[in-house]
Amino acid sequence: MQACLIVLCGAASLPLTPKGEPAVLDPSAVAVFADLREEGLALETLVRDLPDAGWAGPTPASGWTVAHQIAHLHWTDRAALVSLTDPEGFAALVEEAVKAPESFVDEGAEEGAALPPAELLARWRAGRGALDEALAAASPDARFPWYGPPMKAASMASARLMETWAHGQDVADALGVRRTPTARLRHVARIGVRARDYAFAVRGLPAPAAEFRVELVPPDGGEPWTYGPPDAADRITGPALDFCLLVTQRAHRADLALTVTGPDADRWLDIAQAFAGPAGPGRAPGAAR
Repeated sequence: MQACLIVLCGAASLPLTPKGEPAVLDPSAVAVFADLREEGLALETLVRDLPDAGWAGPTPASGWTVAHQIAHLHWTDRAALVSLTDPEGFAALVEEAVKAPESFVDEGAEEGAALPPAELLARWRAGRGALDEALAAASPDARFPWYGPPMKAASMASARLMETWAHGQDVADALGVRRTPTARLRHVARIGVRARDYAFAVRGLPAPAAEFRVELVPPDGGEPWTYGPPDAADRITGPALDFCLLVTQRAHRADLALTVTGPDADRWLDIAQAFAGPAGPGRAPGAAR
């Protein structure tokens, strides 16, 4: 594997406080729920009219077809839904993962990819809808279990959007489609920045002591998305799309228009990853996208 529009109509859609009053959802959380749904719909447009042969086509992830990519997203959406609605059931999922840590992700993808494409598409669509509802209904301050640290619902939605976008890139590359980047990339970029220290730790390397400055040009060419102190010595600048392709390991840095200043930031661009788990192989320089 190569490496995770909600409308709230009235108080019945909102989680309740202990006094029975509707909880107030953070507008930024509502926005990410909406963006997650839009990201799923965007990917669905790429695959819903594919013939069966198209679903069997290879993607840049070794051994994974288009069907594997969609099956993996469905499998992970389903795990997120269980986390939100059934903590004991999710604990059982974690136990299964512990039994086969190197293969449980691939096994989940294989299971779904074996389904007829129409059935897989229907299950993925229904699973996304159920997850949308569960995210909207979740208590905004509650933390839900995951394979890594527990997350709030908004963080879980951000993670699901990042993975949907990244695996959607694999599908787009397999189909020879160049997607139009959107402002939804801000969620992917934010995760990539926040995962800096993890990228070092997963390789057994000490994380840099100082923060970096990251300045990204959004798809619409507007005000840059900025992270970190303005006077940081180590800096990364460039298109937000390129940064997101880098941190999801969907493109090699040699093929991206990212400018780096400082040795620590330069090292980070070689190892950056926005996803949990072992360091992935990434893509070779010159790989088409």
